This record gives sequence, C-alpha cells and structure tokens, in this order.
Amino acid sequence: MDVLLGAQWGDEGKGKVVDVIAPDYDVIARFQGGPNAGHTLIFEGTKHVLHTIPSGVFREGTVNLVGNGVVVDPVIFLREVRSLEAAGVNIRAALLLSRRAHLILPTHRALDAASEAEKGKQRIGSTLKGIGPTYMDKTGRNGMRLSDLFQPDFAERYASLVRKHERLLSQFGHEGSVKETEAEWLDAIEQLRSFSTVDCEHYLDAALRSGKRVLAEGAQGTLLDIDFGTYPYVTSSSTISAGACTGLGVAPNRIGTITGIFKAYCTRVGSGPFPTELNDAVGERMRTAGHEFGSTTGRPRRCGWLDLPALRFAVMVNGISELAMMKADVLCGFDTVRICTHYKVNGQLTDRMPYDVTNGIEPVYEDMRGWDAASVAQGVPSELETYISRIEEAVGVPITLVSLGPDRKETIHRKAERVA
Repeated sequence: MDVLLGAQWGDEGKGKVVDVIAPDYDVIARFQGGPNAGHTLIFEGTKHVLHTIPSGVFREGTVNLVGNGVVVDPVIFLREVRSLEAAGVNIRAALLLSRRAHLILPTHRALDAASEAEKGKQRIGSTLKGIGPTYMDKTGRNGMRLSDLFQPDFAERYASLVRKHERLLSQFGHEGSVKETEAEWLDAIEQLRSFSTVDCEHYLDAALRSGKRVLAEGAQGTLLDIDFGTYPYVTSSSTISAGACTGLGVAPNRIGTITGIFKAYCTRVGSGPFPTELNDAVGERMRTAGHEFGSTTGRPRRCGWLDLPALRFAVMVNGISELAMMKADVLCGFDTVRICTHYKVNGQLTDRMPYDVTNGIEPVYEDMRGWDAASVAQGVPSELETYISRIEEAVGVPITLVSLGPDRKETIHRKAERVA
C-alpha cells in the first residue's frame, strides 16, 4: 500500500495528484478526516470538490473506500453523492464505506460552534463541521458508527447521545434547537443504509494479498496533525503516514511509497502560527494568482514563502520517499522567489522546526531567481529546475511530480532519482 498525504497545512493539491495517479491503483482509500476536507479536481473544464469521497472516484474501474478513521456527515455525504451522480459517475458501483467509520450528528455541529465561540480570540479556526466533537466522542467511547445504523436499538443509541450533547450545550449557554436539521439528518441516515459497507481491514488485507494496488489518501496536512502539528491549532485526527495504518487497519510493514504533497509556497486557513506568512502586497498577489480560498469554507487562505524547516519536518515524521510540488505556476512573474532555509529562535540559528512556533520565530531567507509564464508554458524552466534542486538538496527527497496548472494535463512527471 502506498500513501499520499499533505506535507504542509492542508490545501496542497492532494485531490489533483490522486486523480492523476489513480489509474495506477485498484483501490483509493481515505484514512482520516471528514467533510472539513476539500479535495479539488479540475478536468475537461469542470471543477469538482470532494469532501468525504476519495479522489479516485472519476477513474472508471477504481474502488473508492472511506476508511474507519474517517468521520461521516450523512447529509454532506449525500449531497456529494448527488453531485457526482449528476456528473455521470456511477458512484454506488465505485464506493465502499467502513462499518467502523464514525457518524457526525447535528448536535456535534452545534457543539463545534459553541466551543469555538467560547474560545473567543483564542479560537482555532474550526470549519464548524462537527469534526472535533465527533472524534472526542470516538475517543471517549460514546460515538456512533456506521454499523450502528443496522442495529435494532439504533434509535435509542441516537437519542441517548443527543441527550448527552444537549446537556453539554446547556453548559455553553447554547440557545436554540437542532430539530430543524435533525429531520434532514434522519432522512440521510435512511439513504446511507443503502450503500455498501465493509470491514475495511479485511477488505484491504484481501486486496493486498491478491496483488491489488492500494493508495491511502490523507486529508488536511502534516502540520495539522493532532500530535505533531502546530498544537492547539490542529485538526482532530492523525494526518501523518502512521494514521494510514490506524485509519484503515493496515500494518506498517505493508506501506510502500509515501508521497508528500506541497505547494511551491505556503498557505494556511484559520488561526495558528505561520512563520513565513506575508501580510503585504506579495502575499495578496499569491492569494489572487493561486485562487487561495478554502474549498470547504471559502475563507481566504493566508499565504507566505516556502518553509524548508517545516517541509523537512514533514519528510521526517512521515518517512516521505518522494514529493510532489504543486502550483509552481502561481509564482510566475516574480523577479525574486524567497525560500526560508532556517529559523532564528531566541537569537539561535536552526534548520529544525521546534515544537512551538507561536512566538520568537524569525524566518531566514535565501533569494532565488524567479520564472515567467512564457517559459512555464514550454515545460519546467531552468530557474524552476534550480528551485526544485535546492529543495531536494535541503530535504533529501526527490520531487517526482510538478504541477504547472489546475488541470490534470498540466502535470510534469520527473524521474525519481536518489538525493544525497
């Protein structure tokens, strides 16, 4: 099983890469996250955004599996299904759901909003999709799983969990009711029962034993990992390669290639530290050129120069064996492209990303020549090749794919050569 994941703060372009390489795989399996993800694919002039369903769904003959590490909002899931069906995708023939995946309830979303409001200026920038409260119920052994939909006492289990949530909401001083959204949720539950469910650990074991190729698809990014991200401004699941094992039920010794996706610059949505952030015209130029607005929330993304200490950290904790660089075309026209090679922390120079980057971090930059749109139209210009080589030298991992535009055709495949 190979793994593909984000090496920054999410929004790196994982959906496009999965779509490009999906023909090489028999199964694409999402291993964590929920509808807070937004994987964007563009081909034949049409834009598609996936939130729960794996990004191989447009490739005929590919099985797409939603793993046990994913949390599923039935309402959002069904909207996604209808959108895919309208696009001509035979989704039911291509999709499997893990029976162990947890369900997001309407009260989870209410708890998410109430908790974020309680934090005030310290809010983490949640997408308010109910992700955090759902994972809290999972680890607290209170959650509901897809398998519960088929139990005779489902209604009682649901009512009991809702009562618990209502008690918590009252402590937040929450006013109002989720009854208006509950009816839609219960209707979606009825339809969700008609989809194919599996024990994904056994399904994937059989697939791998029979010689089928499996790609584990991550959501969000390494720097949002619950353990190794910029805590507390992180997501609620394990976004790193180890999460593919627990999120799918596949042993570590069955993992092959680990591909890390990163942008030629950095972006971040929501609150939290961002050492190379540009709060100026340059940052705004990146945002405009890169259409940097969240595919799930629509919020403008914060933009900044590429951060090598952070990328090197992502390579280390994931065991990344190759990298894919996205949006190199966005930096077209910059006379000078800057790259953060070190941090200065309390006056000391380091190339390591410390556990806390909230205060006292000063990025140290190296300037490089930029490239123009005309040269990118012909392939990878020499200035961009120099930029790529500098990154490979710094992180010790080859960059095997370069994206020069949003369409699946605007992709350059490079030879995977060992980096000393």
